[in-house]
Amino acid sequence: MLEKKKEHPIEKISLHPRNLHRERYDFELLIGSCSELSKYVKKNDFDDESIDFSNPKAVKWLNKALLKCYYNIDYWDIPTDYLCPPVPGRADYIHQVADLLASCNQGQIPKGYKIKCMDVGVGASCVFPIIGIKSYGWSFVGSDIDTLALESARKIINYNPLLKKNVMLRVQENAKDVFHGVMKRDEFIDVSICNPPFHASLAEAQAGTLKKLSSLNHKKITTPTLNFGGQNTELWCEGGEERFVRDMIRQSKQFSSTCFWFTTLISKKDHLKAVYAALQSAGALQVKTIPMVQGTKTTRIVAWTFFNLDQQERWREMRWSK
Repeated sequence: MLEKKKEHPIEKISLHPRNLHRERYDFELLIGSCSELSKYVKKNDFDDESIDFSNPKAVKWLNKALLKCYYNIDYWDIPTDYLCPPVPGRADYIHQVADLLASCNQGQIPKGYKIKCMDVGVGASCVFPIIGIKSYGWSFVGSDIDTLALESARKIINYNPLLKKNVMLRVQENAKDVFHGVMKRDEFIDVSICNPPFHASLAEAQAGTLKKLSSLNHKKITTPTLNFGGQNTELWCEGGEERFVRDMIRQSKQFSSTCFWFTTLISKKDHLKAVYAALQSAGALQVKTIPMVQGTKTTRIVAWTFFNLDQQERWREMRWSK
């Protein structure tokens, strides 16, 4: 008796409605954009074309193909050992942030280069600016403490005309600072975004990488794969995600009149209690928690502003209605 073919969802309905990656990957289309990807495409347990997501080269070429096919990015690369971000998940964050801005703009998403987004920890991949510029025409300020990551991001920007005029990179010279030194007090930022380092130590980060690899391979993995885990600054910091975000909230108060919305990803639900307490202590006037589901992973965006309703309306008139 023939074994029945496993079924799978045709559409990833948990992703944002405007996300370009809700449907299953069209590998014929992607290989047409990036022929090198064909080396890594094979049949999976569903008897469908896929890649080995535990293979860093396969994931990297998939990203190259996605960014070229859907975002018109001709050149994209990252150095060895740096994080290769999941494009669909990063796109969800951008689209949710667009909806956040629309909620304060009579339901209309503010678009165009005058809308400025700060990407805290832009990384070597520059993926948030790529998606935000292509989707909404925004301009970006990207900051990072890692100069090699910024060098990689700058190369991506310089090789892609779409990005060149709309992304500014800044070095964060003090690892203890989030906004000080990179967010200028005389510039207006409509929204800040951040994917903070999750782990509190190198050992914890390595354990997390091994757990992820084991899950992808359906067997216990004891040796990290090169170029899969990411750089230390991407994965961990003293105190981990909770400490990083509490420091971010504390510092955001100093830029309360020049940045409308501050946002960050929060990977672990248990961190929310401390985050909400920090927001209350800082005097945030409005806080929103936006859930996101990607496959089996559930995460959320926490957003806050120090603007009252009158200030929000003045900002809208000054920045978004012209």
